[in-house]
Amino acid sequence: MYPWDNSRRFNSWSDQARKKFGTRLQKLTINAGLSCPNRDGTVGRGGCTFCNNEGFNPSYCDPQKDIKQQIDEGLAFIKKRYPRAKLYVAYFQAYSNTHAPLSHLRGIYEEALGHPDISGLVIGTRPDCVDDEKLDYLAALSKRHFIKVEYGVESCHDETLQRINRGHSYEASVKAIEATAGRGIFNGIHLIFGLPGESRQMMLEQVNRINKLPINTIKFHQLQIVKNTLMAEEYAAFSERFHLFELGEYVDFVVSFIERLRPDIAIDRLSGEVPPRLIAGMRWGNIRSDGVIGLIEKELEKRKTYQGRLFTPGI
Repeated sequence: MYPWDNSRRFNSWSDQARKKFGTRLQKLTINAGLSCPNRDGTVGRGGCTFCNNEGFNPSYCDPQKDIKQQIDEGLAFIKKRYPRAKLYVAYFQAYSNTHAPLSHLRGIYEEALGHPDISGLVIGTRPDCVDDEKLDYLAALSKRHFIKVEYGVESCHDETLQRINRGHSYEASVKAIEATAGRGIFNGIHLIFGLPGESRQMMLEQVNRINKLPINTIKFHQLQIVKNTLMAEEYAAFSERFHLFELGEYVDFVVSFIERLRPDIAIDRLSGEVPPRLIAGMRWGNIRSDGVIGLIEKELEKRKTYQGRLFTPGI
């Protein structure tokens, strides 16, 4: 019924990966102890106003441990939680994982790939943290292993990027993604919905820009106000400046977005999830990401719509 060869109403990356590799592709998170250019003074200080990496790292991730130890402890955890998983990739998630000299990056990537249970890498980074040398190396590596580079785009609006102290423009994202895809490297992006100052129309119109990018996957995150961030301080002082999505409102918006999304872009995540103890703003109760996916699928069915239904090439 749909171009992605399954009965779901959106192009699911987990389903596509299972088809591609013949089994579940399970990520194992690694904290390599790297930083970000808008934290260490390269482009700025203080980091993105929404960022607290404590909200994303499993307990076994500790940069004081070497890569092999993190992998071993992560495997012990994941094999209990996902006993049917057979294929593992190391996910360099915390901060910007190309923000170091290539000699250092080569060491940590190849230490991970040298582990007998690791079949590839997913590398989370920023568009201002790659260059020709690093991308050429990753392109060569991708000929022997599954390599995916994930860029935090967060917003297509430069005024928003400035407001959240992102430290780069949307054009920087475009250039990095095009350079990555041009080398044949599998890649994806992150978007945050609900950033301060963005109306529903501003968020929705981003889809036309995203559709023009040579990307393979996309992740959606609803804005969550995380404790110990600059945004949490701003929210405490000026909550009227924020519009946090109610759950039903978010479901409605995401459906409107993905029915305009290019159908070959695989959706890797439909909502973000931060430990409740770290949430400073509105919460959605006890619902987990799987529950949000279920609600989105029900809304797609209710509206008799699907990913790409309203996509028009060239717009």
